[in-house]
Amino acid sequence: MSSAATLSASSIIGTEVTNSDGEDLGKFEDLVIDLELGVISYAILSYGGFMGMGNKWFALPWRAFSPSNSEKKFVLGVSEEKLKDAEGFDKDNWPQMDRTWGAALYERYGYKPYWERLRAEVS
Repeated sequence: MSSAATLSASSIIGTEVTNSDGEDLGKFEDLVIDLELGVISYAILSYGGFMGMGNKWFALPWRAFSPSNSEKKFVLGVSEEKLKDAEGFDKDNWPQMDRTWGAALYERYGYKPYWERLRAEVS
Protein backbone atom coordinates (compact mmCIF):
# COMPACT_ATOMS: atom_id res chain seq x y z
CA MET A 1 0.00 0.00 0.00
CA SER A 2 1.20 3.50 -0.68
CA SER A 3 1.42 6.07 2.07
CA ALA A 4 -1.70 7.75 0.67
CA ALA A 5 -3.82 4.59 0.99
CA THR A 6 -6.94 4.77 3.09
CA LEU A 7 -9.10 2.06 4.66
CA SER A 8 -12.42 2.16 6.42
CA ALA A 9 -12.42 1.22 10.10
CA SER A 10 -14.83 -1.62 9.37
CA SER A 11 -12.33 -3.15 6.93
CA ILE A 12 -9.57 -3.02 9.56
CA ILE A 13 -11.53 -4.45 12.50
CA GLY A 14 -11.24 -8.23 12.42
CA THR A 15 -8.07 -8.14 10.32
CA GLU A 16 -5.37 -10.57 11.40
CA VAL A 17 -2.14 -9.30 12.92
CA THR A 18 1.17 -11.12 12.62
CA ASN A 19 4.72 -10.51 13.78
CA SER A 20 7.55 -9.91 11.31
CA ASP A 21 8.08 -13.69 11.03
CA GLY A 22 4.48 -14.17 9.85
CA GLU A 23 3.31 -15.79 13.09
CA ASP A 24 -0.29 -15.05 14.04
CA LEU A 25 -0.66 -12.73 17.04
CA GLY A 26 -4.38 -12.06 16.99
CA LYS A 27 -6.73 -9.61 15.34
CA PHE A 28 -7.91 -6.03 15.54
CA GLU A 29 -10.95 -5.68 17.76
CA ASP A 30 -11.36 -1.92 17.65
CA LEU A 31 -9.74 1.42 16.88
CA VAL A 32 -9.64 4.35 19.30
CA ILE A 33 -9.92 7.82 17.74
CA ASP A 34 -8.57 11.06 19.19
CA LEU A 35 -11.45 13.43 18.51
CA GLU A 36 -9.39 16.57 19.18
CA LEU A 37 -6.63 15.75 16.69
CA GLY A 38 -8.62 13.54 14.32
CA VAL A 39 -6.26 10.56 14.26
CA ILE A 40 -6.25 6.92 15.34
CA SER A 41 -4.83 6.87 18.86
CA TYR A 42 -4.66 3.15 19.46
CA ALA A 43 -5.46 -0.13 17.81
CA ILE A 44 -7.02 -2.72 20.09
CA LEU A 45 -5.53 -6.16 19.53
CA SER A 46 -6.91 -9.41 20.96
CA TYR A 47 -4.02 -11.71 21.80
CA GLY A 48 -3.49 -14.96 23.64
CA GLY A 49 -5.97 -17.56 24.74
CA PHE A 50 -7.02 -20.57 22.71
CA MET A 51 -9.50 -20.48 19.84
CA GLY A 52 -10.71 -17.05 20.93
CA MET A 53 -11.24 -18.07 24.55
CA GLY A 54 -9.25 -16.27 27.23
CA ASN A 55 -7.92 -13.59 24.90
CA LYS A 56 -6.73 -10.41 26.51
CA TRP A 57 -7.07 -7.12 24.73
CA PHE A 58 -4.16 -4.73 24.31
CA ALA A 59 -4.02 -1.11 23.23
CA LEU A 60 -1.05 -0.43 21.01
CA PRO A 61 0.11 2.69 19.20
CA TRP A 62 -1.33 2.75 15.69
CA ARG A 63 2.17 3.50 14.37
CA ALA A 64 3.32 0.08 15.68
CA PHE A 65 1.46 -1.58 12.80
CA SER A 66 2.19 -1.67 9.11
CA PRO A 67 0.06 -3.22 6.38
CA SER A 68 1.34 -6.42 4.80
CA ASN A 69 2.24 -5.89 1.16
CA SER A 70 1.09 -9.34 0.12
CA GLU A 71 -1.94 -10.19 2.28
CA LYS A 72 -4.85 -8.52 4.02
CA LYS A 73 -2.99 -8.48 7.33
CA PHE A 74 -1.10 -6.04 9.46
CA VAL A 75 2.37 -6.63 10.89
CA LEU A 76 3.11 -5.56 14.45
CA GLY A 77 6.50 -3.89 14.86
CA VAL A 78 6.75 -4.83 18.55
CA SER A 79 8.30 -8.03 19.84
CA GLU A 80 5.98 -10.74 21.08
CA GLU A 81 7.92 -10.75 24.36
CA LYS A 82 6.98 -7.10 24.94
CA LEU A 83 3.38 -7.92 24.15
CA LYS A 84 3.36 -10.91 26.52
CA ASP A 85 4.71 -8.70 29.33
CA ALA A 86 2.28 -5.83 28.66
CA GLU A 87 -0.76 -5.07 30.73
CA GLY A 88 -3.83 -6.16 28.84
CA PHE A 89 -7.46 -5.66 29.71
CA ASP A 90 -10.77 -7.44 29.51
CA LYS A 91 -13.06 -6.44 26.65
CA ASP A 92 -15.68 -5.33 29.19
CA ASN A 93 -13.26 -3.36 31.40
CA TRP A 94 -11.26 -0.84 29.36
CA PRO A 95 -8.59 1.37 30.95
CA GLN A 96 -9.06 5.14 31.20
CA MET A 97 -7.23 6.17 28.03
CA ASP A 98 -6.10 9.67 28.97
CA ARG A 99 -2.83 11.29 27.90
CA THR A 100 -0.95 10.22 31.05
CA TRP A 101 -1.89 6.59 30.42
CA GLY A 102 -1.16 7.01 26.72
CA ALA A 103 2.29 8.51 27.28
CA ALA A 104 3.29 5.49 29.40
CA LEU A 105 1.89 3.13 26.76
CA TYR A 106 3.75 4.81 23.90
CA GLU A 107 6.98 4.81 25.93
CA ARG A 108 6.58 1.09 26.74
CA TYR A 109 6.49 0.28 23.03
CA GLY A 110 9.21 2.75 22.03
CA TYR A 111 7.12 5.33 20.17
CA LYS A 112 6.80 9.07 20.63
CA PRO A 113 3.20 9.97 21.53
CA TYR A 114 1.35 11.06 18.42
CA TRP A 115 0.03 14.23 20.07
CA GLU A 116 3.58 15.47 20.74
CA ARG A 117 4.57 14.79 17.13
CA LEU A 118 1.41 16.35 15.66
CA ARG A 119 1.57 19.45 17.84
CA ALA A 120 5.21 19.94 16.83
CA GLU A 121 4.21 19.74 13.15
CA VAL A 122 1.44 22.32 13.61
CA SER A 123 3.66 24.80 15.50
